[in-house]
Amino acid sequence: MRNDDSPPRPEAAASAGPDHRPWFTRRSTLVIAAAALAPTALAGWVLTQVLTGAGPDGRDAKPAAAPIAAPAASPAAAPAKGPLTGRTVVIDPGHNTGNFDHTDEIERQVDIGTNRKECDTTGTTTNSGYMEAEFTMDVSVRVRTLLEAKGLKVVLTHEAADRAWGPCIDERARIGNEAKADAVVSVHADGVSAGNRGFHIILPAEVKGGAADTAAIVEPSRQLGERIAGNFARTTGSSPANYLGSGTGLVIRDDLGGLNLSTRPKVFIECGNMRDAKDAAQLTSPAWRQKAAQGIADGIVGFLGG
Repeated sequence: MRNDDSPPRPEAAASAGPDHRPWFTRRSTLVIAAAALAPTALAGWVLTQVLTGAGPDGRDAKPAAAPIAAPAASPAAAPAKGPLTGRTVVIDPGHNTGNFDHTDEIERQVDIGTNRKECDTTGTTTNSGYMEAEFTMDVSVRVRTLLEAKGLKVVLTHEAADRAWGPCIDERARIGNEAKADAVVSVHADGVSAGNRGFHIILPAEVKGGAADTAAIVEPSRQLGERIAGNFARTTGSSPANYLGSGTGLVIRDDLGGLNLSTRPKVFIECGNMRDAKDAAQLTSPAWRQKAAQGIADGIVGFLGG
């Protein structure tokens, strides 16, 4: 097969198509055209050799230039600092699943300022055996995640597997104090008779005695409790307790060492009644526990001005 630019054979001249010029005339035209293009082609070849560094025989006349390095990736932007950056919150998951196996240890009496009280208790369970301590740890970890996303430093008084029992109530209070926490929330669920439903927030009474002096934290603790109560009700759809607090969801107590010994704004939240079937159905639901955590976190953030 001929290339498209090959000249036609002599015997084909008579049937060369509309152009009836002799083949040599057309060849002359092609030669002239090629001659006209030659300088341009030569210039292109020279430019190619210069750019590639090739010598006359096509081999490189000099080492190839080093490849141009890709620009370095920009460092990741630092997280934006918000109004809560540098603030500290302590979350206290009530009880410990191991307390049931360490009754001697948790029954040891500790000083709570106004009197002495057991180190800790086992907490309650639902009728199906779901432990309050399981609930409180689950919700507390969820709250921590939500608060850390806001830039807060969050300390738990204990983790799920870091100790076999406890800590005692006086140690729980001390953890919040030593962290210089801007807010402390102890997470619980109640264990009263069926038919008693809803959540409530426990606030510290004004107590002075021994190591207890709550005068400085009574008012900010109330503000923290009110913030959490409003957000918890709105987020979970749960109502304030129908069995105490006169429908406000707020209760004041002077017999809880975790509150008496605190020097930082602190509240307890009883998220519902584990012994009531309807409340228990919520407390055992992961989706509802996420709502509970969101309500608590939103209340804390609101209290801190975030």
